[in-house]
Amino acid sequence: MSDRARIAVCQTEPVLLDLAANVAATAAVVRDCVGRGADVIVLPELATCGYMFETVEEARAAAVGLDHEVFRVWRAALGSGDGVLVAGFAEAGADGRLYNSAVVLDRTGIRTVYRKTHLWHREKRFFTPGDLPPAVVETPHGRIGVLICYDLEFPEMPRTLALAGADLVAAPTNWSRAEIRTGSEPPQILMARAAARASHVYVAACDRRGVERGQEFTGGSVIIDPEGWPLATPTSDHIALADVTLPTARTRTLTPLNDLFTDRRPTLYTL
Repeated sequence: MSDRARIAVCQTEPVLLDLAANVAATAAVVRDCVGRGADVIVLPELATCGYMFETVEEARAAAVGLDHEVFRVWRAALGSGDGVLVAGFAEAGADGRLYNSAVVLDRTGIRTVYRKTHLWHREKRFFTPGDLPPAVVETPHGRIGVLICYDLEFPEMPRTLALAGADLVAAPTNWSRAEIRTGSEPPQILMARAAARASHVYVAACDRRGVERGQEFTGGSVIIDPEGWPLATPTSDHIALADVTLPTARTRTLTPLNDLFTDRRPTLYTL
């Protein structure tokens, strides 16, 4: 396992319903990040298609199966190194249902696919919620788990990944923008920081940017350390980079008398 890993979150602006354009754009940004030495690259939720569907027919037209060319294109963009990509897409399931999914991909192919468990608002009109817990993927850089957007609002989700051994929670998001009061962070970023601190994991939340059918997005991408402190946010090129040692998340000793996991008393908790 490498000592240091460079994490990249790429705050792209998908073109609604234009799969070809989005595949080309995301592949280009993946190649750019690889050129900058990125080891783990995260793209937004529904990076292949955009978010503001109006009909089920639109969502179905935007969805792809796991044998789609996009995954070969992304693998090629990663090159021959040990890079790992986490990216959101609309999945056409073999069961005929549509899922809001994220793939973990490396040069060997698809490592896992996670289907969003907690659907936000109008997503319920188009997608079926996933019914399996997210997996933890062992990589040369550390152990990676995946959540999608609203999943982060449920503390049980990042905690489940941490207990399963995750060092990094990669979270593709499409955070819709609401009022941001002067001098404050968007609540979604506060939730991501709380998730990192409460479970002592790195979090790489990759939001999107832009306006789609009147919906503005927060553009709140951030890389967070296990104590909840932001390490990086996107620069003018819409990419955030941070160099971290992911396995350090496994040391959960907070003080000489406190360990985050052994201090737990789950027999007293009612979920």
